[in-house]
Amino acid sequence: MTQNLPNLRPDLARARIEETIREGQPKIGMVSLGCPKALVDSERILTRLRAEGYGISANYSGADAVIVNTCGFLDSAKAESLDAIAEALRENGRVIVTGCLGAEPDYITGAHPRVLAVTGPHQYEQVLDAVHAAVPPAPDPFVDLLPSSGVSLTPRHYSYLKISEGCNHKCKFCIIPDMRGRLQSRPANAVLREAEKLVEAGVKELLVISQDTSAYGTDWASRDKKFPILPLARDLGQLGAWVRLHYVYPYPHVRELIPLMAEGLVLPYLDIPFQHAHRDTLQRMARPAASSETLDEIAAWRADCPEITLRSTFIVGYPGETEAEFQTLLNWLDEAQLDRVGCFTYENVAGARSNNLPDHVPQGVKDERFARFMEKAQSISEAKLAAKIGTRLEVIVDEVDDEGATCRTKSDAPEIDGNLYIDEGFHGLKAGDIVTVTVDEASEYDLWGKIA
Repeated sequence: MTQNLPNLRPDLARARIEETIREGQPKIGMVSLGCPKALVDSERILTRLRAEGYGISANYSGADAVIVNTCGFLDSAKAESLDAIAEALRENGRVIVTGCLGAEPDYITGAHPRVLAVTGPHQYEQVLDAVHAAVPPAPDPFVDLLPSSGVSLTPRHYSYLKISEGCNHKCKFCIIPDMRGRLQSRPANAVLREAEKLVEAGVKELLVISQDTSAYGTDWASRDKKFPILPLARDLGQLGAWVRLHYVYPYPHVRELIPLMAEGLVLPYLDIPFQHAHRDTLQRMARPAASSETLDEIAAWRADCPEITLRSTFIVGYPGETEAEFQTLLNWLDEAQLDRVGCFTYENVAGARSNNLPDHVPQGVKDERFARFMEKAQSISEAKLAAKIGTRLEVIVDEVDDEGATCRTKSDAPEIDGNLYIDEGFHGLKAGDIVTVTVDEASEYDLWGKIA
């Protein structure tokens, strides 16, 4: 079987809509690039359009216009967004651009002057206005009904749940606060109501996302709890679905989430953006710089919940990073023994303060450090997965084909972590099933097993 199938990648999402388009119904296509937070924005836009009587087209040729939800976090992402806009213009011709890159309208129209409109991130009303102008609505109140669960761009058995927008941090390499603004947390009752509807509709896994999940609710002037993420996580954990926390900034109160994982209310999984380990590098990033204290926190989390999985991302080749600083990162990774690790080489982003830092690292050095980092991370992952051989794990089925079932353990988020494959006795399985397997094989990032 092919490992880590790419067909569910959120940054290549096309609308997964099974519906009959009535005669004369205006149709809109959607291309959603970037992170899961952008994917949620796309789902909300499509849900609103569906409620107004628009049909959702899964291809360019069947659409009266196409919305491209862009990413603008890195220069490479901007280039990919421009390519996607060009493809939509070529295949359809009527294109509305939104998303993070929409915060730079001149950049988009300079490359593609034919686009119909450009709007910024989470500007839902402006996107709808642009659609109305390009393709006037023609609703049939007896036919066009809003699905209770809204429109989803992910498989039916899991869904992203965005709990806040924006970020209050000022990391020098990041322009997200400039694009998406300061932290704005959704009301807890609105989040829970959405989660309840998703579970009622058959969602088995809720992927909680934001720019800064552990800061949820701290922007409220008056609040009952000092850290509202704690009661929200407990309430979500009582809905009967897997609850996975992403983008958890390592504040001290994160340790109070760990007992919820030990109780089984929240998956024992933390996605934490450490970014680096050397104090000087972190200070140049404008990030917390107490890496030794972070190791102590990791040890405490594992003591309270031994089965916890820790995933993180890192930047190598940040301006001013010396060989000694990079070696400190490798040594830290050896000690931290993180379960899931991602890495990217630093690149300038228009508007980021890090662009003006001295001593930028040559590209060849960045590439070499990336390779050494990933070699270290792979060896750690390989050893950790080999230790799972012979154990029994609960998995969720993502896809079943003629060759087998592609699944994920509680340690694996969709698209970014590994898979567990079942290649015997899988014919009765379907996407969304949760079953117990015995692990009998492991590779660097994936597992194989049999139904227990």
